[in-house]
This record gives sequence, C-alpha cells and structure tokens, in this order.
Amino acid sequence: MNDREKLPIFCCKADILESVKKSRTIIFVGETGSGKTTQIPQYLYETGLHRNKCIAVTQPRRVAAVQIAKRVAFEAKTEVGATVGYSVRFENVTSAATKIKYLTDGMLLRESITHPLLLDYSFVILDEAHERTLSNDILLGTVKSAQKLRREKNLQPLNIIVMSATLDCKQFSEYFNNCPSYKIPGRCYNVDILQPTRKQSGYVDASLATVFKIHQNEEKGDILVFCTGQEEIDYMVKETSVLAKHLPIDIGPIYAFPMYSALPIEQQTSVFNPAPGGSRKVIFSTNIAETSITIPGVKYVVDTGKVKAKSYNSTCGFDILLPQYISKAQAIQRSGRAGRECDGKCYRLYTDEQYRSFQEQTEPEILRCCLSSAILEMVAIGIRNIVGFDFIDKPSEENIAAAIKTLKLLDAVVEKNGLLELTECGERMVKFPLDPRYSKIIIESKKYRCTDEILTIVSLLSVDSIFYTKIDDRDQFSKARQKFERIEGDLLMTLDVYKQYKKYKGNPDWCRENFINPSNMRTCIAIRKQLYNISCRVNIPSINCNDPMQIQKCLATGLFFNVALLYENGIYKVVETNQEIKMHPSSCLFRRKNISCCLYTELVQTQATHILMKNLTYIPEEALISVKPEYFKTKMTRLATMKSMPILSS
Repeated sequence: MNDREKLPIFCCKADILESVKKSRTIIFVGETGSGKTTQIPQYLYETGLHRNKCIAVTQPRRVAAVQIAKRVAFEAKTEVGATVGYSVRFENVTSAATKIKYLTDGMLLRESITHPLLLDYSFVILDEAHERTLSNDILLGTVKSAQKLRREKNLQPLNIIVMSATLDCKQFSEYFNNCPSYKIPGRCYNVDILQPTRKQSGYVDASLATVFKIHQNEEKGDILVFCTGQEEIDYMVKETSVLAKHLPIDIGPIYAFPMYSALPIEQQTSVFNPAPGGSRKVIFSTNIAETSITIPGVKYVVDTGKVKAKSYNSTCGFDILLPQYISKAQAIQRSGRAGRECDGKCYRLYTDEQYRSFQEQTEPEILRCCLSSAILEMVAIGIRNIVGFDFIDKPSEENIAAAIKTLKLLDAVVEKNGLLELTECGERMVKFPLDPRYSKIIIESKKYRCTDEILTIVSLLSVDSIFYTKIDDRDQFSKARQKFERIEGDLLMTLDVYKQYKKYKGNPDWCRENFINPSNMRTCIAIRKQLYNISCRVNIPSINCNDPMQIQKCLATGLFFNVALLYENGIYKVVETNQEIKMHPSSCLFRRKNISCCLYTELVQTQATHILMKNLTYIPEEALISVKPEYFKTKMTRLATMKSMPILSS
C-alpha cells in the first residue's frame, strides 16, 4: 500500500467521485490531514472527469499553493509546471500541459477579469473556504455566475467544489442553491485536547511554562506554539533559549525556532529540518501554520487562543491591528496540526467556558477590510452594480461607499445611472496586481519622469520588510540603518537600500552587516521585473530620475488622501478625516522634529489609544497643491481651523 492509499480519504474515493458526477456543485468537509486538498484533484484528473480541461484549486495563501503543488507533483511523478503547476502573485509555474493548477484565490479572481466564464477550467475547487478571505468571497459569486452563464449558453459545464475542515455547511449550501455536502470520514491520527480549569493570567508566560512541562514530561515529538506576531515570537524564542540552559542534565536539549512571513527564507527552511538526535524543537509561529504549511515532526500543539487580526475603519480610513480571540473553527484547525504524522496532543491555554464563548467562524475579511481593490476588480469583470452583487455576506453600505469614493478620487471609475464604469486610467490600473493607489502612482510616473524609481519603491512595498533583526540585535540594527536614512523619509530610504543591494550584487556578508533580508530583496527584484513588463504593455516608458521632489510628487498622486499635517508636539491630523495620529517609531523621520507634512502608506492601531502611520515620506504643502489642486482646495477651510497649521495656498 502506497502513502496515498493510507490516507483516510482513499476508502471513500468511489463515493466522492460518484457525488461529483451527480451534482455540479458540492461541499466536502473533511478532517485536517484527511487528504482532500492533495487527493481530490488527482482523483478527478486520473478518472478523466476533468474532460481535458484544467482543474483550479484555490488557496488563501501563496505559500500553501506553492507547497501543495510541489507535493502533488511529487505524488503524480511529474515536474512542477507540467501536469501539476501553480500560479501566485508575480510567479506563474504552469504550462500548456498543466491540468491541476494550485493558485491563490486572488490570482483566479484576476483571471476572471479577462475570462469571466473561466472556460479554461472544468472544475474550480475553493479550498480552505472557512478562512473567508476577501478574494475568496468575491470568487464565490464570480464562479457561481460563471456556472450559471455557461449553462445558459450551452457551454461545457463548470463544476464547483467547496472544501474545508471547518465550514458552516448550511450557509454555503443555501448560497449555492441548496447544493449537497459530503462528510469525508476519519482522520489519520487522534489528537487529545487538554484545557486548564481556570483562566490563565498571561498567555505568553503560560505558553513558555507549557512548553517546558511538555519537554520534561512527554515523550519525544516537536512542539508548535501559536502566537500573535513577530515581536512576541522573537521574545519567546529568546526566553526559551535562556531557560533551556537551566534544565537538568538528564533532560535532553530543546531548540527554539521562529516562524512568521517576514523571516528570511533561509531561516524559514530551518524549521523543517529534524531536531538533532536526543533533542526536541519548538516552533513559535503565527497563524501561518494553521493551514498553510505542515511542519514535520510536530506532535504537540500549544494554542494560546489568540491571533492578531486586522479590521478596517471605513470612516477614519485606517486598520486596527490588535490581538483577539480566535474562532472555534480556528481552534479546531490548530488542534489538527498535532495529528498530521502520529497521535498528538493539543494544550489549549483557555478554559472550556472560554472556548464556548468563541465565535463559531472567523469573521469574513470582506466585512473588515478596505474594498477598493476588490471593487476595481469587480468592475473590470463586468460587475457594475456593486450593491446588487450576490455576496455570501454583504459588506456595509458605508464600506462600499468609501471604496467607491476612493476609486473616483483616483480617477479609476465613474458612476453613470448608479452603475460603475472603468475610466481609461482605471483600465490601465487594473492591469497591475496591486493596490489601486500604487497602480495610479506607476501610471503617473510617466508624467513625473521617474518610472524607474517608482517601480522600485512599489516593488519594495509589495514584500514584507526588507530589514530583519532580532530583539538582541536592535541597537546594532539601528546603527546600521542610519547609513541609509533619508531626510525625505522611509520610501526613498528603501530606494537607496535597493540601489546599494544591486551595487553589491546581493553579497551575503553585506546583507548580514546591514540586516537586509536577502530573500525579500530577491522577491522584490522579481516583482519589479514583472511590473516593468506590465508598464511597457500599457505604454509607460522606462525613465530614470535624480530629483527626489519629482518622486515625492508622484507618490502623492496615489497617496494624496494619506496626507497628515503636524498639529502639535508630535501629533498629526489626517487631512481627509481630521483623525489624530502619530509617526510609527520605526520610521526614519521619527526622531526629526517639525516635519510639517507627510504622506504615509498605511495607518495601524496597535494599542487602544495609539494610531500610527507607517512608511512615511516628507512632502512640502505647496507640492500637494500642484499635484491635486481641486482635492486640496475643498479641504482649505477645515485646514485653516487646525491649530498652529499653515493654510495651504496655491
């Protein structure tokens, strides 16, 4: 018996295929590790149900799409990019021979812009649907519409499969016209759930205590701890290393590893290596390890019950990023990571009473994020009446209105008789797989004659931080970064980092000395190449610029409603909303006094009372008027009332 036949799903292969034949839309719910993600696409292909068309399998995260495609290609004894391939943002590893295609839900949504009927596909499998990403929610309506239109036009039918380990079957079934659902029985291994009888005073200390309790009392097997973010993880890795030195001699060593998206790829891969003989490894991870990746050797899971989640305030225009309790669905997903290779245990750091108070499902992203990118793509697909779209969970009218207002200010859409249409600028913007603000900046770079620099800056904004450091290295990092700091701000600082990286040809010693993340820099270079190719296709020539002010003005063409003016003593006010904010301490402008006016790329609320702006660029007030005179003239009356503020004038 081979490994595929040992999976729980194998015993019901015939039933799965029969149920697919009977219904054009079906929901599969199967335990974590049952094999549904890797096996069902292969069953469809091997039995010819794909009708020589491609099978699309969507994933919420790019790392999952890539890793699963590699796994399935290995099982199918083919090279990645042949029968089995993947497509993620800025990377397409497929060919004309590809019949099983793993891709992010965002990539399939972009494909539907040019091919709304998705005629290249016979099956669309929406995997991990419980995560309810923004793109996935819009895809639900898009594929439902494509299926209906193909039926009405007597075209080859489109089959839709929705999959998850934890899903609200009733809601999804009703959305897809009461389609059937199928429960895939069994899981590979059992997982015991252990919970405290009383609430924990602090989950960080409780996590560390639980890790060492497991290490001293449980048989061999690695530990996975779910944390909320990078700083918390770095702290716990450091504390584990310190505490491990004081263990009794007869207890084997324990090695701690971090796992989060901003880690250099070289450090991410070390997590997958087995622990040295006689030792144990503990991985402190964000929720990236819930569904996206499987770390070999994990037998024990420590679930803090917390996640750092982002929600969008459409009135004030900023994201709130705060730790909060997970949903029951997430708790089930996390516990399942302990049973991937053998029987395991999940230590929950919350009581059963607390668990019962959790929401059943994670709140859909579409209800808590900015919708401007999604609406631009929807209009491009041909969905002109956004309010009337068949959402499985409809966002608030305020959030829709705020997104449409943003797109109108960017000259991306116009409204005629209540219906949205793309402008000529909008048609060019949608070619770029970017936030509309950044697409606008690239398009305007032709006017300001700084395309080369803008392509680099936007590429840098498309990756996680290009800097990397641990808690112990903060002082050294601070000194190293000062070499790159610019009076114009963070975005031009990162532009200089990029130029130096290219000058030194990515030398590893130079990267270590300057705390540069080489894998993110390589990703940035690849992204820039693709953005350059798109720019050429929409007639934006390559132009180099040596005038920082031209770059600053060009940035303002997309970020003009992300303008903050100094109010008093380090406090700024957003021009668009009058919201009081401060600079993020990580900005190179943070230590400078009296920066009267600046642009930012995002606002985050990390504590209940602090709203911080990130990725700052200084810009003189008069430059803003020259970039967007009509916009700022409407703000002048209110700006005149701001304490100790100069009145903008043309």
